[in-house]
Amino acid sequence: MRIGFIGAGHIGGNAARLFAAAGHDVMLSFARDPQSLADRAAAIGPRASVGTPAEAAKFGEVTMLSVQWPVIPLALEQSGPLRGIVIDTTNQFERRGVVSLPGGVSAAAYNQQRLPGTSLVKSFNTLTSAFQAQAADRPAETRVAMFLSGEDAVAKGVVSMLIRDAGFEPVDLGGFEQAHLQEAPRRPGAVYGEEYRLPAALMVVEAVRAGRPIPPAPKYT
Repeated sequence: MRIGFIGAGHIGGNAARLFAAAGHDVMLSFARDPQSLADRAAAIGPRASVGTPAEAAKFGEVTMLSVQWPVIPLALEQSGPLRGIVIDTTNQFERRGVVSLPGGVSAAAYNQQRLPGTSLVKSFNTLTSAFQAQAADRPAETRVAMFLSGEDAVAKGVVSMLIRDAGFEPVDLGGFEQAHLQEAPRRPGAVYGEEYRLPAALMVVEAVRAGRPIPPAPKYT
């Protein structure tokens, strides 16, 4: 599969490396320093290339949007209209802290409004890039859950496949009304910033579907 990256910093760059290792072709774009993109692509290997945001958007059967929240408008201006499946890794942080969104909508729902004509899936946003890098491809009994949410079942199926290819276990929280559980900030009653393995992650999904508060985050040794 071809995956275009708008933003290839810590989260996006690590995901690109994992996807390429699994046999996917990736195109990196959008950085203050173009040389950093070239260096990252070279480190990933022959399945990685570099382009403009517009080229990456055209290249990708799936696009990953992985930039800091304040520069999303600039990134989308440079990419032009996106299409198809978009993996949204962004978190609604600005310099002053977590952004309050109009009407209390989730960041995923807010970004879907900014990306008409796409099927947005929120994922790869709950864990740090360093943790994702070292936790990928663990044995089955300790494999890390990667939460996702979105409104399009087909898109979530594709993203779930990519999550498995990256070495994690996909866990579907639901639609955009549930997406806030995987979004910043780290807090009781949410999964953001917490490590989950499959049994505990499925307990979260069960609680969400039953309308109950989610259990406390697990602690692993």
